[in-house]
Amino acid sequence: MADGHTRPKLFDGEGLTLAVLVFIAAILFGLPLFLLLKTGLSGDAGWSLTPVFEAFQSRSVLRALWNSLESSFLSALLALFIGAVLALIVGLTDVRWKAVTVFLILLPMMIPPHVTAIAWIQALGPSSPVLRWLGLAPELGATHPIYSREGLVFLLAVQHSPLVFLVVRAGLRGLPRDLFDAARVSGAGALMLGHRILLPLLLPSLVAGFALAFVSALGNFGITALIGIPARYTTLPVLIWRRLASFGPDVLGDVAVLAVIVAIVAIFAVTMQILWQNRTRLGLVGQSGRPLEIALGRWRPAVEILLAALIAVTLVLPLSSLIATSLVKTYGLPLAFETFTLDNFAEILFRQTVTVRAFANSTLIAGCAAALLAFFAIIIGYYMQKRGRSRWLAGGVAGMGDIAYAIPGLVISIGFILAFIRPLPLIDRSLYGTSGIILIAYLCAFFAIALKPVGAAYAQLDRSLDDAARVSGARFYLRIRSVFFPLILPAAASGAILVFLTAYNEVTVSALLWSTGNETIGTTIFNYEDGGYTTLASAMASLTVLATIVLMLGLNLVSGRLPAGVIPWRND
Repeated sequence: MADGHTRPKLFDGEGLTLAVLVFIAAILFGLPLFLLLKTGLSGDAGWSLTPVFEAFQSRSVLRALWNSLESSFLSALLALFIGAVLALIVGLTDVRWKAVTVFLILLPMMIPPHVTAIAWIQALGPSSPVLRWLGLAPELGATHPIYSREGLVFLLAVQHSPLVFLVVRAGLRGLPRDLFDAARVSGAGALMLGHRILLPLLLPSLVAGFALAFVSALGNFGITALIGIPARYTTLPVLIWRRLASFGPDVLGDVAVLAVIVAIVAIFAVTMQILWQNRTRLGLVGQSGRPLEIALGRWRPAVEILLAALIAVTLVLPLSSLIATSLVKTYGLPLAFETFTLDNFAEILFRQTVTVRAFANSTLIAGCAAALLAFFAIIIGYYMQKRGRSRWLAGGVAGMGDIAYAIPGLVISIGFILAFIRPLPLIDRSLYGTSGIILIAYLCAFFAIALKPVGAAYAQLDRSLDDAARVSGARFYLRIRSVFFPLILPAAASGAILVFLTAYNEVTVSALLWSTGNETIGTTIFNYEDGGYTTLASAMASLTVLATIVLMLGLNLVSGRLPAGVIPWRND
């Protein structure tokens, strides 16, 4: 009798499907990164670190590397502080309206970084409609306060503090009230509780949050380009973008070396995070189902006002400035009855062919990536819940997806250019310069997002389901279609929506892969702002924010059918 321990034969449906998936994963994850390493670490005598050492002899590379490390480290520290404080308030106290608060805290994470940058540029500049209403706008001609190292660090922290909030909040959910009650009975005060109990238990989550914020800032392109270029604060992603735009004879080799440097720093940071977490992890035995909650008493209104003020400053101010700019005839005019216009929206929706094409391209590419990754995740998730060689191979695929997600998007792009710039066998056509290369790059970069909710759903299923279906004579494809697909579909759909939200507005992966006719929303907004068409960039960015909110609310409506924790902004 077949059971969950049976190894699939290579040429039956189960074994052949696994072999095909491993092959696809090798092409998607392994080939681009292998070619990137080969190109970036190849000398005259084969594999060598000489190109990296030669790159370090360039002042521009050293300065860009230092700027990347500095801005990533400082912004990660600030994001850690903001995210941890918010997580402690929401996760440990009895503040009201937690579901709405969590949704608003996480909303900046779903807004594309270049849109965040544009919003803050307009919110704090001399032409800021909101600050001009309040009489607080800088004088015309004054240096824009956001065009600086400090401004760049601040925006990176605002963008990535929700990541820290998510990780720390998840860690807080596992803290039992009984442990703290016992410490209080023993005479421990608030400072001792925080220092001796809360901090050690949360340390792994704090380290993970810092590492996530650091790696995300390291690969950020939208903010570092729109803020860093005017501030003359060039980071490695911006230097890669500039050098690839030069189209010199050795440009691919040069940018491959820079991409390898970024990848090495990112992988080193993630590795150090894992090692540190393993050293600091403390196990809890016999946790209570009752979570810790601190009653704020008379301080609760003040804390709630503080939360509302923080959300207003970090979310309402930039978004209101963005929308106000999109509704005026010319950038710099205050929003008033005589300056109000919807012409910017009409321009991008009905007159500009590039914007209409970008909306269509992003919708199609992001939708295809979401659907394909949902299907891919369902099949891989099935093998991950088995035992033996199948689980080991599926785990390897999942691990490659995690590595690809940790590596900055610009690095992924360079790898795909190297892998697919030459004509493909059989069809004798190159994918470079087509929407196809953007699609497969999305499959590589966002697979981990699709797999997470599917893995959570499979973990809640009884393993005997597969055994019972086998005993009834159901072959592999029938078991997947009739047993697992209906059960996993809600989680796979939520993962697909998260992939769509991420891919729909992104600019980091597509910045180096787009071409005329294959523009995406992210690259079009970036090009509008970079070219000085600020009102058009604001209108297009406003629509993408609206689409993001609508999709998030739609996902919220089906949350009741999904495993707990699948939707990050749900307060389950």
